[in-house]
Amino acid sequence: MASAPRKLEAQRLGLAALGALVGGLAGGFVVVGVTLLLKSGVDLVAARGLWFIVLVPVLGLAAATLVLHGVGRATGPGGAAERARPWRAFHPEAIRADISSEVVETAGAEDRFAWRLAPIRAVAILCTVGSGAAMGTEAPAAYLGVATGAGLTDRGQGWRRLLRPAALAGGAAGVGALMGIALVGTAFMLELGRRRNAPLSPERVIAALVGGFIGWGIDAMFGLSLIRLVVPKEAPASFLQAVITALFIGALAGGVSSLAGLAVNQAKKWKASPIGRLLIGGAASAVIALVLARIASRPAGVGPGGGAILWAETVAATPLALLAVCVLRAAATTAAVAAGGCGGVFVPFLAVGDLAGRVFAPGLGIGNDLAGAAGAAGGISGGYRLPFTAAFMVLGVGGPPRAMLTCLATVVVAAAASASVERVVEKCRDLLHPERRAPVH
Repeated sequence: MASAPRKLEAQRLGLAALGALVGGLAGGFVVVGVTLLLKSGVDLVAARGLWFIVLVPVLGLAAATLVLHGVGRATGPGGAAERARPWRAFHPEAIRADISSEVVETAGAEDRFAWRLAPIRAVAILCTVGSGAAMGTEAPAAYLGVATGAGLTDRGQGWRRLLRPAALAGGAAGVGALMGIALVGTAFMLELGRRRNAPLSPERVIAALVGGFIGWGIDAMFGLSLIRLVVPKEAPASFLQAVITALFIGALAGGVSSLAGLAVNQAKKWKASPIGRLLIGGAASAVIALVLARIASRPAGVGPGGGAILWAETVAATPLALLAVCVLRAAATTAAVAAGGCGGVFVPFLAVGDLAGRVFAPGLGIGNDLAGAAGAAGGISGGYRLPFTAAFMVLGVGGPPRAMLTCLATVVVAAAASASVERVVEKCRDLLHPERRAPVH
């Protein structure tokens, strides 16, 4: 009798592994193909002249708005078209450019994932990120990976038994291939799922692990290096220097990225017309790109932030200039989201955190590579609120043991700083809007 439950458990785990293998392979390769297109677009824009760099991302944001709100239709109660085709039929209350929320809201229930909307959103992603707007590739990687796994297995009762692990593994494989670190893909999907209280069941863990390692294997097999992560080369000279580094960089990276995260969330929920969002957000994006070109370099205003990090590595910039570019990069991503851009903020927060960390490098007497790596990890921990993903990124990037420990400590400090910033902001909101605290009868 006791063998029957064990047999059922083994069958569930076997189905999870099989679904993960199917979804991970398909999702990983789809994400890699799309990401290579996005990188080509960003590189093309970054190599052009000033006005090309300023105007093309705004045109990309306009194209994304046209695709999502011109081609796309609202359905259901209050919708403009009751019988729109599924590939362009959005819920009336949906934020059409917000692909991350789709992954979060269906975590643990991926059979509800609206994978038929993936093609129209993929076009919007190509328009936004591929044109050099200040958004990242990680949300597209997770979204398209989940959509591929779900779409591939939504083919009748037999295949649907594989749907949930296939979708989860597809997302993990996409992020794992993008980052080149298996456990970052795994942790990213599981940690996002916890925002919806998705269980850390053996089936989900197996699916995320299989997907993450498939993505890492694709990256390693083809030598892709889809994203460049800074590896710390020099460790802190003493324990005290390591502690001070973690405290200062964690506080600044966590605080700035947390404020940026709050601003991005508000921009996503902004109740304005698509045209109004585009005009204001697009104008802000253009102005920020001009300012970045003036105080840093032209590529510093393009894409998710790689050009800004390259500028910081090659120019002996002052701490004030680094801080200014850090804040402007955060503002650029917020403006792109406000304009209706369809992309991610994980990679932009890597850049924001990296730049924030470099602000303290001269004063703390540490190498820029350690400051950048610690800041990047702090940006993910504080801004995106994914401390475990940030920790696995640190371990995957590597470096001297003391440097890695310093970066891990920075992750903890950044998470605490982010929580403190959010509490202060909430208290300020309560003071400005006391009716928010009024009891409801």
